[in-house]
Amino acid sequence: MVRKTKEEAEQTRKDIIEAARRVFHECGVVRSTLEKIAKAAGVTRGAVYWHFENKAELFFAMREDVFAPMIERTDAILFSDKFDNPLDAIEASVTEFFRVLEDCSVVREVFEIMISRCEYVDEFAEIEAEIGKPAQSFLAKIEAMYLKAAEKGMLREGLVPIDVARDTWAFTSGMLHLLLSCQRGSDLALHVPSMIKTHMSLRRKG
Repeated sequence: MVRKTKEEAEQTRKDIIEAARRVFHECGVVRSTLEKIAKAAGVTRGAVYWHFENKAELFFAMREDVFAPMIERTDAILFSDKFDNPLDAIEASVTEFFRVLEDCSVVREVFEIMISRCEYVDEFAEIEAEIGKPAQSFLAKIEAMYLKAAEKGMLREGLVPIDVARDTWAFTSGMLHLLLSCQRGSDLALHVPSMIKTHMSLRRKG
């Protein structure tokens, strides 16, 4: 019976997170309330408070629910032993990120919430730095890979690893914002793989 109760509690937590994502996406984070989320999840407000202290904690749980598997997936590619050239690993990892973004509506919704449906004010004013940590982590990872490429003589001569890492960071961030702001029906997503390929080719030793 205890095991069943734990399973039910975990399912309720998942239902609340899923409901929060839908409500955040539809209403925006500021206009979303725990009451709205509870109603969307089919639970009481007390049940929401049982699992989450406040809206900010629920917001982080929603983000982590998507980010953790996404980061695990792209890191597995980035640090895979199958790539002799670190530049191939960067290209494959970034390409996979955008493939998942295009194929998985839940992932896209979470990024849309974070980028265009959340005002970092009031209780969210102090967590903006925390929100940006995955991007900073991404920068550090690709800088390490560019350093490896330079050590192996695979990076184009004259390029500085940290500079090209920042450029790839900015390229990826810019592409993400473009894709999320484009109207439905835009064919930009179709060109993403070739754009990434071109971006990386400029870094390869001739």
